[in-house]
Amino acid sequence: MTQKFRTLGFKGYAVEYSPFFEDRLACASAANYGIVGNGKLWILNTNLQGINLERMYDTQDGLFDCAWSEVHENQIVTGSGDGSIKLWDITLADFPIRNWHEHQREVFSVNWNLVKKDTFISGSWDFSIKLWNPEFPRSLQTWKEHTGCVYAASWCPTLPDTFASASSDQLIKVWDTRSPKSSLSVHAHTNEILSLDWNKYLEHTVCTGSVDNSVKMFDLRNSSQPVRTFVGHEFAVRRVKCSPHDGNVVGSVSYDMTFKAWNLNSAAEGCVFTFGEYSEFVMGLDFSLYKPGEVATCSWDESVQILRI
Repeated sequence: MTQKFRTLGFKGYAVEYSPFFEDRLACASAANYGIVGNGKLWILNTNLQGINLERMYDTQDGLFDCAWSEVHENQIVTGSGDGSIKLWDITLADFPIRNWHEHQREVFSVNWNLVKKDTFISGSWDFSIKLWNPEFPRSLQTWKEHTGCVYAASWCPTLPDTFASASSDQLIKVWDTRSPKSSLSVHAHTNEILSLDWNKYLEHTVCTGSVDNSVKMFDLRNSSQPVRTFVGHEFAVRRVKCSPHDGNVVGSVSYDMTFKAWNLNSAAEGCVFTFGEYSEFVMGLDFSLYKPGEVATCSWDESVQILRI
């Protein structure tokens, strides 16, 4: 059974479940495929009857990513095409409660610290990663080591100061916020890396998705070769997420207009589930934290869909 919500006039770029409410979901979207025009943040509520609109916020430029606060249940941060980052309180109408503008190009990734909970990071097409605290008017730190667009930056789920990043320079890098330089650099793919996520159960393990159509898993203690390579998508892998309920399960969405689930224990190619009821690129993906097997996706076909795998 699937449920669908139309983000009319706006192409979905990212979707994320609330860490506080099992039925709350956010979608970051952009008009005109994010090339030019406005953005919209959708706050949605899911139940057995379907997906309902709780609130929506308009922005002057397209929104490419969103991340719920790990401290305040009603706050969410967004990354925008104009380089700005906005913090919203969904109990308030119309305007963000914070607005930062340091990045020089599109902010394609925002991710909240799961351990310390008081900071978040952003990754941008200006090749930089920035560390933020919502209480401060400026970023706390900037790293600029990648030689290409930073498509993803993601906190380690167990170590409070560690995060990883993925870039168009085909590298994943691991960082410690207490150091000005990366601690590890891995040439992970033969093309741009569009997404990265940490495994919540296999410590030191990250998952990546690339324009080379593959999904890979790396043990960062021995990163010369991937632990596993999943091949099955026909076009670029736009986003990967590791299941919060099963350390063997990885989800991915692609420009081939499909969602796929992969299992480390599965023989051969590893694909255990495919959903292809989209008419455009699938851009956003998240696993429900409260309901095992429930997945949300968003697509350029102006849909948010909830699947059960």
